[in-house]
Amino acid sequence: MTTQAFKAARDFLVAHRTDHATAYRDFRWPEMTHFNWALDWFDAELAAGAGAHRTALKIVGDGAATLSFAELSDRSNRVANGLRALGVRRGDRVLLMLGNVLPLWDLMLATMKLGAVMIPATTLLTQNDLRDRFNRGRVRHVVTSAADAPKFDGLDPTVTRIATGDAPDGWHRFDDLLNAPAAFTPDGPTKATDPTLLYFTSGTTAKPKLVLHSHQSYAVGHLSTMYVLGLKPGDMHLNISSPGWAKHAYSCLFAPWNAGAAVFIANQPRFNAPAMLQAIVENGVTTLCAPPTVWRMFVQEDIKALKTSLREIGSAGEPLNPEVIEQVEAAWNLTIRDFYGQTETTVQIGNPPNFPIKPGSMGMPMPGYRIRLLDPEDNDAKEGEVCIALDPAPVGLMLGYEQEDGSFAARGKDVYRTGDVASRDEDGYLTFIGRADDVFKASDYRVSPFELESALIEHDAVAEAAVVPAPDPTRTAVPKAYIALAAGIAPDRATALSIFQHMRTAVAPYKRVRRIAFAELPKTISGKIRRVELRQAEEASYKAGTRDPAEFREDEFPELTARPG
Repeated sequence: MTTQAFKAARDFLVAHRTDHATAYRDFRWPEMTHFNWALDWFDAELAAGAGAHRTALKIVGDGAATLSFAELSDRSNRVANGLRALGVRRGDRVLLMLGNVLPLWDLMLATMKLGAVMIPATTLLTQNDLRDRFNRGRVRHVVTSAADAPKFDGLDPTVTRIATGDAPDGWHRFDDLLNAPAAFTPDGPTKATDPTLLYFTSGTTAKPKLVLHSHQSYAVGHLSTMYVLGLKPGDMHLNISSPGWAKHAYSCLFAPWNAGAAVFIANQPRFNAPAMLQAIVENGVTTLCAPPTVWRMFVQEDIKALKTSLREIGSAGEPLNPEVIEQVEAAWNLTIRDFYGQTETTVQIGNPPNFPIKPGSMGMPMPGYRIRLLDPEDNDAKEGEVCIALDPAPVGLMLGYEQEDGSFAARGKDVYRTGDVASRDEDGYLTFIGRADDVFKASDYRVSPFELESALIEHDAVAEAAVVPAPDPTRTAVPKAYIALAAGIAPDRATALSIFQHMRTAVAPYKRVRRIAFAELPKTISGKIRRVELRQAEEASYKAGTRDPAEFREDEFPELTARPG
């Protein structure tokens, strides 16, 4: 049976988590026909076995709760039955826009049990973002908090609306779902290739791409993530990530529960490094994954004085500064292990436990993945685009990019192209170089320059715009806009303020342009903007410790900084 095949593959990686040579050589993806991870693994194995009463989820801070695998199985059964009573059917799209609160895990399990497709969404989304998800994602049902419910005003009235907390008029109460029966019976078998997750991910076009995953590609595929994190049964795993992003599903759902580990969440109104470190100590966290921004904040504290229970620590998102790795190693005698994956895949490349680390490298290919580096002529090279061999395709690769008509864009026949560039050294270690396109990370969020440029041009004063990352010591980078103004517009402070104000209403907070410079944009002979020149100028200025004299910074405008958000 496919459940046994999954368990055997999982057990193999748990047993060989410190022996990469054997794990990579001998691992084989399980062959799946029918498989529903929430029913066949979470319920049938984790919640029904000897460890049924072990902690599965522990939340401290806002919404504090501690539940066992058996208790979560019961709650998610009730929620699944309650959703079914409200009309949620197999294949329906359910948008989940919640913070790290208990109902989120109830709902993720429940939608999988029903065979519905969840669309994770960050609470930072604007109404325009949500309208796009409703339209292109074909949303039939939505669950959010009472506080965020007004964002859905004016959107498709036929969509079922469910709210946690005090539900507004016209909304169903989430708590009422828990009154449904605890015995759940699926309406039929789930194919391993049936869709279960739809992500909207930033790209180089104005509209985010739609990444569709199956029960097999994400639930089973995250065996590679479980492996690189070094998780084992009984661990208390903390992944510092916000819901709505793929990394949350990576390490707050599939990877720890594949291992039989507990998910730990420390909710804070605003990220506070000392308090988070104290929570790690007090709650016996054994494995930790945090983005580089968080690690940079951690090393500002006296971490050497902390007595933690940590065994494994990791980072992902972009390369971490070597000095930060050295400081943590000196304090805790633990090495922050880097790894690489995408929304479209699970972890492809990484540094598993007990693996020799090379500073700056993101490691080697993970079990089940064969990585090629291709040059512009599609030849294998020491430096090139990171590509996944598809003969056969790894289980952890998405079903594909869904188009507006519901069809899939071609995934490639021989390789899947990640859009990232890396180099490979003589020992086979891979080092990340950069994006093949212009997408960049700011505060650990992916930012599409084209999307921001499209919003900037909506302002009457803006004729043209080019957005590039400006290096920042805390956030990795912040979006900076080089703007060519319309005729007759003065390149002054008042104009910059007006543009900053416009962007605050046009895009979500994590995408906001933080710096503006009025300038003539460099272009190719064919008229294309040469963003590479602007990026190089920003990097050179940062290294030299100088500042663009024509630059305006958002945080230097009292009119803006005095306002929330």
